[in-house]
Amino acid sequence: MAKFSFFRKKTAVRPADRGPSAFAELTPFRIEPKFVSRVWGYTDLRPWYELIAKGDPIGEVWLTGDECIVATGSHAGKKLAKLFREAHGALLGKAAPSSDSPLLIKVIFAREKLSVQVHPDDRLAQKYGQPRGKTECWYALSAEPGAQVAAGLKPGVTLDQVRAGIQHGTLEDSLNVLPVAAGDMIFVDAGTVHAIWPGSILLEAQQNCDLTYRMYDYGRPRELHIEKSLEATRLVTRAGKVPPTVLSDRTILVDEDYFCVERIPVMTSRTSTSLRGSGESAPGLSYLFAAKGAGRLASSGFESLDLPERGIVAVPASSPIFAIQDLGGLDLIRITPRWPGATS
Repeated sequence: MAKFSFFRKKTAVRPADRGPSAFAELTPFRIEPKFVSRVWGYTDLRPWYELIAKGDPIGEVWLTGDECIVATGSHAGKKLAKLFREAHGALLGKAAPSSDSPLLIKVIFAREKLSVQVHPDDRLAQKYGQPRGKTECWYALSAEPGAQVAAGLKPGVTLDQVRAGIQHGTLEDSLNVLPVAAGDMIFVDAGTVHAIWPGSILLEAQQNCDLTYRMYDYGRPRELHIEKSLEATRLVTRAGKVPPTVLSDRTILVDEDYFCVERIPVMTSRTSTSLRGSGESAPGLSYLFAAKGAGRLASSGFESLDLPERGIVAVPASSPIFAIQDLGGLDLIRITPRWPGATS
């Protein structure tokens, strides 16, 4: 069972770690998860996380949010957004066009239906003063029999029909409903009308944006964004299940403009250089998530770093070489940001 109470343990800061020179090389570090209240969530996240909410239910566990805290290393205790501002070159490498943290990675726990919603693309988000839109993907960590999500509209549905569905409470009739099984990957590009329903635990990787336009919310007393959601809606998108690409050393679950998500077999141990895919010509930021089991990062360049079950480790572009070791049952997910149009 993963317990996260130890995540705030700090490492003493050595003189060489202070100042700008510290960012020439940045070692991997664990990130403390942030538990986010949602009306549709759970009060008890066990066995996934050792947490029973004392107040509002928890619907999302943010693994890389700007407000998440660096849990290990010389920057322990610092918010992730601040570390990106201070050490963006060491974290992101040369290809990144922005110093912002590029991805928000979450685990979604839906006890009730989420709202039917849509996310804007970059252009529309910037029209309304936001830095970026929100393209995302969902990887099913587990799923009960009959679990479903909605991704996109049925062929032939018009915006007038969408508006009427919102007004009359029949919007679900226009949605493309997908069954979900453990191991499924679902891509949801910006502009896709979508909904997450109960029955599955989802690992979500997305652009670092929490902007959502709600179309329909099942009578909950929350704000709707009907006109903006209709403006953002694309009647036809590329959303849907993505078949895995099985290679000799990994399985690519999805590889799109903003992110690449892979399952990496570790067996007993493998080097960090072998984690990079064939298309990665230069080191960049990546995240290692333990979907099951536990691992350890070992190196002559830094103290060993444990990766607990459901924990996440950031591997900076400037990281020393290390070995990732399987401590038992490790199911390793690697998530790498992409920048459309950027060159390494």
